[in-house]
Amino acid sequence: MSGLHPMKEIVKKQKMGVPVGIYSACSANDLVLEAVMERAKESDDVVLIEATANQVNQYGGYTGMLPADFRNFVYNLADKVGFSKDKIILGGDHLGPLTWKNEPAQSAMEKSKELIRQFVLAGFTKIHIDTSMHLGDDNANEKLDTKVIAERGAVLAEVAEESYKELKASQPEAIHPVYVVGSEVPIPGGSQDEEEGLQVTRVADFEETVQVFKDAFVKHNLENAWENVIAVVVQPGVEFGDESIHEYSREAAKELCDSLKKYPDLVFEGHSTDYQTKFAFREMVQDGIAILKVGPALTFALREALFSLSYIENELITENTGKKPSGFIEVLEEVMLKNPDNWKKHYHGDEHRLKLARKYSLSDRCRYYLPLPEVQKAINQLFENLKSVKIPLTLISQYMPLQYIKIREGKLNNDPVSLAKDRVVNCIDEYLYGCRQ
Repeated sequence: MSGLHPMKEIVKKQKMGVPVGIYSACSANDLVLEAVMERAKESDDVVLIEATANQVNQYGGYTGMLPADFRNFVYNLADKVGFSKDKIILGGDHLGPLTWKNEPAQSAMEKSKELIRQFVLAGFTKIHIDTSMHLGDDNANEKLDTKVIAERGAVLAEVAEESYKELKASQPEAIHPVYVVGSEVPIPGGSQDEEEGLQVTRVADFEETVQVFKDAFVKHNLENAWENVIAVVVQPGVEFGDESIHEYSREAAKELCDSLKKYPDLVFEGHSTDYQTKFAFREMVQDGIAILKVGPALTFALREALFSLSYIENELITENTGKKPSGFIEVLEEVMLKNPDNWKKHYHGDEHRLKLARKYSLSDRCRYYLPLPEVQKAINQLFENLKSVKIPLTLISQYMPLQYIKIREGKLNNDPVSLAKDRVVNCIDEYLYGCRQ
């Protein structure tokens, strides 16, 4: 990438009345990211791939990766699928004190500064600065003051700017990062409460956020950095929980989206857009929500594919074949029961409901377990077993009907890895329907 940041191009087109957007793949799953890049390669697109602060940070996050490790991980996948690294925008999502929100503000912010520094130095050029959460010594009974949120955001932007100067000294071609800010930021990974009311951000709150953040940047002599703020995170009325999806309502978001017209350099970033319809994505992009974040929906689609392949495997791999089925579904359940930390706060109800949620919840907490050695071993065995036989079209028609059609039309290979990734592509294509108009 050189010249104008691709995200700025999107803002420029939006302001010219051209309804274009970009979806952001917030995932650290190799099969998902391969599918993202392979699909972009077909259409010669750029991709936006983001790592969240609890996923990747200076302590390794839940993936065990530092920001530079994640960059290398993505670039290695790009080499594997033959995708140009110049077409990859790396983003840092929810960068701020999210992971350390229970600590006092001083220590949480010090860790946040190092987090931002490492992301920028690793070449991430889309930085979502998120300081919207209460910290350990904030009064949790009061709404966090927007001025406090903006002040903390400006402190982190200052670190990002200094880190970029350091990077540019050693890499003169390094592109300047763009920033996303906001004070009403949905939590990563979907709602934890099915019943909570969902309010579209009020125009007054959005406008106050922009003004207060701008003032904080100016106070820190960050006028140049402010010119690189391209988007504000708002709540446009989309969210998902365990079994529920809050559908986008253009009517409910109209006043908020109309207010965006006053800001010639800003678009909206929509979080938790997973599971919206392709028609909703199209409306959102037309309404100025030009950056659509997706994470759980991608791994949800992959999990569906792996379950379907497991059912196919159970039909084909028997004692007569001399092979043993992978037992992927059972292995995943066993591992989730042994290590409940990543799902127990999110899933509620009796044992039957919990069992259903572990498998099928839209929150897709099982994505945290896919990288574990036992689960990876089962996935690899599943793929190897199905590569050793010819998968009958009848079984693909039964369990993966969309992929069956593509195979019949000569658009897809009949092998387990291609089948799994193509189920993810079904999800990607719905985003592309909205983003390319």
